[in-house]
Amino acid sequence: MPGSTKAMGALTVGALVAVTAYTVALGGDGWLWFGWVVLGLLTLAMAVTQP
Repeated sequence: MPGSTKAMGALTVGALVAVTAYTVALGGDGWLWFGWVVLGLLTLAMAVTQP
C-alpha cells in the first residue's frame, strides 16, 4: 500500500474518531456522517485501484 493510501486511511480513521466524538458530545449531525462515508468510499477506492 503506497504512502498516499496509508495517509488517506489514517485521515479516514481520524475523521471517524472526530465525528464520533462530536456526535457523543453535541448530538448527531447527518452531514458529518455523510461526509465520513464519502471519505471512506474514496479511501476504499484508492486502496482497491492501487497496483
